[in-house]
Amino acid sequence: MDSKPAALKALPAEPLVEFRGIAKSFGPVYVLSDIDLGIARGSVHGLVGENGAGKSTLGKILGGVHRPSAGELLVDGEPVTYSTPHDALKDGLTMVAQELCLVPNRSVMENVLLGAEDRQLGLLRPGAMRKRFADLEARIGFGLAANAPVGSLRLAEQQKVEILRAIAREARLIVMDEPTASLNDEDSRRLLEIIRRLRAEGTTFIYVSHNLAEVLEICDRVTILRDGRQVRTAESGEETPDSLVTGMIGRALSATFPHKPRLSRGAAKVLEVEGLTGGMVRNVNLSVRGGEIVGLAGLVGSGRSEIAHAIFGSDRRSRGTVRIDGTEVRPNSPRSAIRAGIGMVPESRKDQGLVLGRPLGENVTLAALPDFATAGVVRRSLERRGAISMLDEVGLRGGTAKTPALNLSGGNQQKVLFGKWLFCRPRLLIADEPTRGVDIGAKRAIYDLIVSLAARGAAILLISSELEEVFGLAHRVLVVRGGEVVGELDGGEADEEMLLRLAFGTSGAGPADAGPPLS
Repeated sequence: MDSKPAALKALPAEPLVEFRGIAKSFGPVYVLSDIDLGIARGSVHGLVGENGAGKSTLGKILGGVHRPSAGELLVDGEPVTYSTPHDALKDGLTMVAQELCLVPNRSVMENVLLGAEDRQLGLLRPGAMRKRFADLEARIGFGLAANAPVGSLRLAEQQKVEILRAIAREARLIVMDEPTASLNDEDSRRLLEIIRRLRAEGTTFIYVSHNLAEVLEICDRVTILRDGRQVRTAESGEETPDSLVTGMIGRALSATFPHKPRLSRGAAKVLEVEGLTGGMVRNVNLSVRGGEIVGLAGLVGSGRSEIAHAIFGSDRRSRGTVRIDGTEVRPNSPRSAIRAGIGMVPESRKDQGLVLGRPLGENVTLAALPDFATAGVVRRSLERRGAISMLDEVGLRGGTAKTPALNLSGGNQQKVLFGKWLFCRPRLLIADEPTRGVDIGAKRAIYDLIVSLAARGAAILLISSELEEVFGLAHRVLVVRGGEVVGELDGGEADEEMLLRLAFGTSGAGPADAGPPLS
């Protein structure tokens, strides 16, 4: 095997960026310790590790979001100190963060060119900005409408806006933190091609991702972090997904998915949905039995999340009924849904799931506060004991009940979000993209939480863009297209081709053709 990829052999010896003895602590907790790392010019350098390993923190130090607690950062061989992202941008360094940072009431074009607008004598030049955006969009090909309000876009489209903004700034180095986590396969492939093109033109990338196959495909070198320390740096051709996982968690990973809980054919229906209609949701009928995991699968924009929100009452429905254990749930009221025993882990933990500025203890008990109240007054000591117990149950790492949620990695935030609903002892848990932006070790922990909840008799409605995840966990898979359930597949026998034929509408099969539902 060639010891170095061809892309690296011609690189200059002096790196664009060097981390020398970098450490970072938040209070008494160190999240990075003694990092020594060089990033070669014109390369794509991967960072992998479990959630909480320090990947995002290292990127934020380079992007001016955090200042190191110790050590030295060098750019072009010179020591630098960045106090703000604007300082880093002056040196040509920018970041696409995992948690999106957009202005929702402004247009796509305004967000993309934010901070880099075309001006003359201090005044904006709208015509020049429109032309610049059009040229950029034609070059990248994301298909974004310049005047669309960002707040009206789906999460995947907002991710494209973030990426386009970084490219528009013509930075010398771009840190990309989970850039494809919200993108479908086609958009992910397009982004990787864009990165290759920009690398060939001299742009340097730090690429943070839990998609290990993607990391090995696009990166020249890969650095593994574990518990805030550097395990090793190697050329991507010398690594495999298994070797990366072993380096990340310190051991070989057992089977990706836990065994599905045994499903009793006589199990009663927990969730019954009849004629559900509203927005893009059209006449949806489905049921989930106690102990059953049912997947909702389909293309981005197919209406999967809209069905989930209509069931939960966070989106209005014009007609149809939702019943839990035979009792109808009042329409359009998340409060009624929660009281009826429905919990929902939403697609965006930042916007819909957690109060990031508040402590973990408050977040994890938020949906179950009546359980800790007497005469309407919350008993804080009881709440604190319950929070500590639940955070331990979900396997939280790197924080305590007093830690603000925003200080946690994505995977640990997701565990807190699951803990919030486990407190409510739900009869039905809706999990929408439950492992988005989560590392492979935390994924298994979340899968175990889902399966253990089902094993205790709860019904699970699972939505995921990762088909392997749907097939690995679900007893049945309902395929959604245009806000309708257009087919049903057995989770143990279905494959990607069968699902995609239904999702694209090329098979001619409907619910009756796809095999009988479980009865």
